[in-house]
Amino acid sequence: MYDMLTRNHVLGLLAGGRSLNSVSKETGISRSAIRAWHVRLEPPPHLLNQAARCSTPTDTPAYAYLLGLYLGDGCISPHPRGGHHLRIACADAWPGLIERCRDAITAVRPGDKVYLLRKQGCVAVTSYGRHWTCMFPQHGPGKKHERRIVLEGWQQAIVDAHPWEFLRGLIHSDGCRVTNWTVRNGKRYEYPRYFFTNKSDDIRRLCTDTLTKVGVRYTVLARGSDPFNVSVAPKASVALMDAHIGPKY
Repeated sequence: MYDMLTRNHVLGLLAGGRSLNSVSKETGISRSAIRAWHVRLEPPPHLLNQAARCSTPTDTPAYAYLLGLYLGDGCISPHPRGGHHLRIACADAWPGLIERCRDAITAVRPGDKVYLLRKQGCVAVTSYGRHWTCMFPQHGPGKKHERRIVLEGWQQAIVDAHPWEFLRGLIHSDGCRVTNWTVRNGKRYEYPRYFFTNKSDDIRRLCTDTLTKVGVRYTVLARGSDPFNVSVAPKASVALMDAHIGPKY
């Protein structure tokens, strides 16, 4: 018997286009076992009692954006009667972000209803369904920064195809565009910059790796002894971010 994380990993490799032979050689799991999981002769535990086997999302740009939101401000919690709730926390100050998040969830899972849970100062954009743990296999017990966060092969393929959508989700969740200022020769100068702030080393690395791929220069700033903030300040890089992301609204 293999645990759920192992089965999720194997199915993710297959969904990313890998062959049975290559996955079997990499994982040491027999082709027959992998084939059984793939055709649901022996479904992994998180797919039991579901109407259909999970598949990768068809609206991949919306998924890339939603993945960024989830890694920043999202969580998944079980429902007592089965299935799970996906919740993305959005500040009341950004009504455009709330609507964009809602639209992304609907695009990724059109059959799952989306509703808003209002709390003090924020809204939890929420959707109930039986496939959210399949859509986001990074789900697990505890806080994200206390466990390893690694994308499955099919997720990385989507991020590679839609890097700006992924970055937009990260910035819209745990990032911001601000105006800094400094004084030179007695004159005040203002300049914009972007920040992405997250306690998870893995999630920050996903951000910086993707920034590098799209040609954005960045620096990592420490808070105390922790490398906590990713900063984008060079004029050309900020202009590139403005063209593809822009401030929250």
